[in-house]
Amino acid sequence: MEFKVVERSPFARIARTVLKSKNVAMVLGKSIHLSGVSRDTFLKDEGWVAHELCHIRQFKEHGYLRFLWLYLLESMRVGYYNNKFEVEARLEGMKHRRHMSPALLAASEVKPAGAPLPADTKRVEGAKEEGQS
Repeated sequence: MEFKVVERSPFARIARTVLKSKNVAMVLGKSIHLSGVSRDTFLKDEGWVAHELCHIRQFKEHGYLRFLWLYLLESMRVGYYNNKFEVEARLEGMKHRRHMSPALLAASEVKPAGAPLPADTKRVEGAKEEGQS
């Protein structure tokens, strides 16, 4: 799949600020925009590359403007984390882990620092309105 990498992207910088993240990769069409991470570091992370390539495929399948619209609507409806396009891309990003040795798999495992995962406020508020908690 053909793609271009844009380092120090102003678009990715905005996303990085909104997401309150140290580094961000985001896709617009066939371009992967980076902020807070170098091209070389990004390209060495198979899972991250696979995640972003999934978004490139989604752009191709739905068309540029239509995908942006669908992505925005889905994010407004269920929040970023539960957005079906993000869920699909996260699954693509994890596929490479099947082929890793147990030692490499353990070394690459994310270990939370004891802090709870951030709640998706749209999802939590929706559950409260429906009488769930």
